[in-house]
Amino acid sequence: MLVNPAAGGASPRTLDAVRARLTDLAGGEFVELDAAGPAEVAAAARRGLSAGLDRLVVVGGDGLVHHVLPAVAGRAEVTLGIVALGTGNDIARALGLPVDDPLAAAEIAVAGAPVAIDAMRSDAGWALSVATAGFSVRVNERANRLRWPRGAARYQVATLLGLPGLRPDRLVLTVDGVEHRTDATLIAVGNTRFFGGAMAICPDADPCDGLLDVTIVGAVGRLRLLRFFPTVYSGAHRTNPAVTFLRARTVALAGGADVWADGERLGPMPLSLEAVAGAVRVAGARIGATDRAD
Repeated sequence: MLVNPAAGGASPRTLDAVRARLTDLAGGEFVELDAAGPAEVAAAARRGLSAGLDRLVVVGGDGLVHHVLPAVAGRAEVTLGIVALGTGNDIARALGLPVDDPLAAAEIAVAGAPVAIDAMRSDAGWALSVATAGFSVRVNERANRLRWPRGAARYQVATLLGLPGLRPDRLVLTVDGVEHRTDATLIAVGNTRFFGGAMAICPDADPCDGLLDVTIVGAVGRLRLLRFFPTVYSGAHRTNPAVTFLRARTVALAGGADVWADGERLGPMPLSLEAVAGAVRVAGARIGATDRAD
């Protein structure tokens, strides 16, 4: 088990309960790995796997899953269990795993059958959910600095606080070799559907189809963006004329600043992403079992 004690839902009492449940489920064959910070997560995971562990349980948010990916991606002998205790929990949500019941999530993480899902490989590393550029990056940066409110509402507050500085970005998007130059409020490249705490920005993304879903929100003003965001939770933005949807195996982004993925900074542009089929085995993932964004 790898734990992020600073995760949004990781109170000491909750962590103790999860530890006790995992110990019980594992029949005593349970090891807690130590990592002092994000940079050490993958190294700690590799040490554990080198010692013979075949199932790695991460207890925290999307960021912890993101940082462990270098150790597990491409390794068919390793199963990743996820106990969601973060701010957004978008990865667990997209994979049909519990986001509000850590003890149920612990049981699935230990006993759930492994399911192979796709991941995104980039010049800067791996990602599992959504990579994004533009206004959404600035929202994510601001949300990470906020101490209130807790949970997904933090992204909503960060969005409102960021509206005065709203501006489109002139970006170059290359999709399976075809170049698109666009003034975009935001671009999202999704392996799964959700970002920002249950926003179905890529409403039809399927993490088992070997493809990436691309959502481009064109240049819009503040009022129009305020009207746009509530529709993203249900997927109603599918019919918004300011939004374009594409699908591809490879996507490259250029012309802007940073790209973020899984709620973490991925790297600077230019940056290329590709879908890697079946790259990660996740315990108990239920693809297609979650509520569709309609």
